[in-house]
Amino acid sequence: MYNFNSKMIVLSGIFIALIIIFTHVLAIQTLFLRISFGFLPLAVYASICGPLYGAFIGALADILGCLIFSPGFYFPGFTISTSLSGYIYGYYFHDKPVSLKRICIVFIFLFCSVDMLLNTFWLSLLYHKAATAFLLSRFIKNIIFLPINIIVFSVVYKAIQKYLQKNFVILNKKS
Repeated sequence: MYNFNSKMIVLSGIFIALIIIFTHVLAIQTLFLRISFGFLPLAVYASICGPLYGAFIGALADILGCLIFSPGFYFPGFTISTSLSGYIYGYYFHDKPVSLKRICIVFIFLFCSVDMLLNTFWLSLLYHKAATAFLLSRFIKNIIFLPINIIVFSVVYKAIQKYLQKNFVILNKKS
């Protein structure tokens, strides 16, 4: 069902690099908050390649990003979150009609489940503080960026879909 041919390896490498760059290089980060668009290459990759690829590449990009930019500071909880996000993006966007309504539902679901619950739980474990200490600042940041993320993904996804349909099929599973 899933074969990892040379096109997939190259595409995966490109998207791993994009995820790491968007998450670690082009990000604003404080101790408890990170403002980045690292979700974007992961969501696009998972929508093109599927949930299992999305989960795998999300986890791999998280591990590599931590090894490169934060040596000695790796927390596996965030790898679980990134992997789960990649799986969810792939599950709801891969080979399905992607409408604005579907995008909103998926991003709100991820906002509630992964961003607010799971990542806040990981931070409370990591810093040994109550989750309520992180909740308000994370909620404000995420509620501001939720519509921005939806709009950015919608625009980028439509542009990439149009490009792939017009020029070539990049992921021919049989070649």
